[in-house]
Amino acid sequence: MNLADALDIHAKARPGHVALIDGALVLTHAEFAARVRRMAAWVQGLGLPGDQPIGICLRDTAQHVVALYAVARAGLPILPMDVRWTAEEQRNVADHFGAALVLQEPDAPPLPGLRCDMPQEVDATGAHFASDAEAPFVLSLSSGTTGRPKGPLIAHHHFLARFRTHWINLGLNGRDRFVCATPLYFGGGRTFAMSVLFSGGALILKPPPCTPEELVACVAQHEATSLFLVPTQFRRLLALTDDLVAPLRNLNLLFSSGAPLSPEERLAIRDRLCPRFFEYYASTEGGGVSLLTPEDLATHGETVGRPVFAVEVEVVDDADRPLPPGEIGLLRYRGPACATGYHRDPEASAEAFRDGWFYPGDLASLDEQGFVTLRGRQKDMIIRAGINIHPADIEAALTAHPAVAEAAVLAWPSPEFGEEIAAFLRLSAPAEPEALLAFARGALPRPKWPRQVFVVADLPRNSAGKVLKRELALRLPKLDR
Repeated sequence: MNLADALDIHAKARPGHVALIDGALVLTHAEFAARVRRMAAWVQGLGLPGDQPIGICLRDTAQHVVALYAVARAGLPILPMDVRWTAEEQRNVADHFGAALVLQEPDAPPLPGLRCDMPQEVDATGAHFASDAEAPFVLSLSSGTTGRPKGPLIAHHHFLARFRTHWINLGLNGRDRFVCATPLYFGGGRTFAMSVLFSGGALILKPPPCTPEELVACVAQHEATSLFLVPTQFRRLLALTDDLVAPLRNLNLLFSSGAPLSPEERLAIRDRLCPRFFEYYASTEGGGVSLLTPEDLATHGETVGRPVFAVEVEVVDDADRPLPPGEIGLLRYRGPACATGYHRDPEASAEAFRDGWFYPGDLASLDEQGFVTLRGRQKDMIIRAGINIHPADIEAALTAHPAVAEAAVLAWPSPEFGEEIAAFLRLSAPAEPEALLAFARGALPRPKWPRQVFVVADLPRNSAGKVLKRELALRLPKLDR
């Protein structure tokens, strides 16, 4: 099926049920489905090539949600674009993936060499839309906009499998009143928003910029049942008093994805914000991979949980041979929600998609009960004097210091050792860099000692909350030895 078929079903079965709330704008399922059909009819009337994506570069409003389903309804692939990018970044991404059209806001500057237009709606009477589960649905871009962008081309049936995981493992379904508090460009925000509407639930938009107090008030006002946030948002909520965050305890589901939280943060979220807190490890290429439940936090809080429904996970060596429990190697997984390659990038596809498996580039270990522990990125590996060093080991040692809120460890080019170790720290209390360096050296073997620690006010992140180590690398001075 085309995923937009579900909207027509809800329009008939529950026409008056609220589908979307965007501030003062409230759309029922009948109204939402009608708007999607009208915009899809406009898109279809443009006569665009069926194999070229349509860029959606809109603010986080109801119109953005309508456009997502309208492009899908018209049988064309979605190319998510962030309205916060510079015009040059927008043009580069649209050009790289061959966008036939970019949907923009009225006040957006045109992108040279590309067809741009505002979303429109026309009479859809008599319009016919094909339903093809194999049709491309979205080019879900991997994190980051610098360098060569990568986008797996995901079909409608892939996304339906992701929705099934939401129902089976998270319990997100048509009874939900889900608050979308992340950008719709971001894979998590877009996927969960579309999943709730597909299921017949209610979507409540409360995107950034939004204070933690405003977010809690939104949950209370709409009696929300589910909420998805990235780690940065959780940390801001944890800074509030228990009285201020009390409405969150009524949620049926509070969950995180995009970047890992520390074991201490996970427990604090479960105990202070909502007892029904889950951490969801997922990727743009493969959808959900594993889930850490509230019950597992006390005993396996350092992991990202166990594989979700229909997903097979392995940890392998450099020759793709499965490793015994506890050993660190390359993570790979496969399942019905996983893409099979990157669009217009055979080289990257050959590296990441092999023999039916997807290799995200994460280092991990599996225990005998199936719990997955992430050990860092393969490309983040530091090789100091020929010794392989996992940054995650050093980050864990540094965050054990009571004054360290977060740590990001990366390679520092060195004439003497090939690579040295640099650590960037965000503090929660005053501490001298020399004392932090001594603390790390007291907890780590000598080959893993950081050369230097750098205290920063904050760590640079992408829209998913992941730390951008490449930006930190640009701050490192050149070493003479």
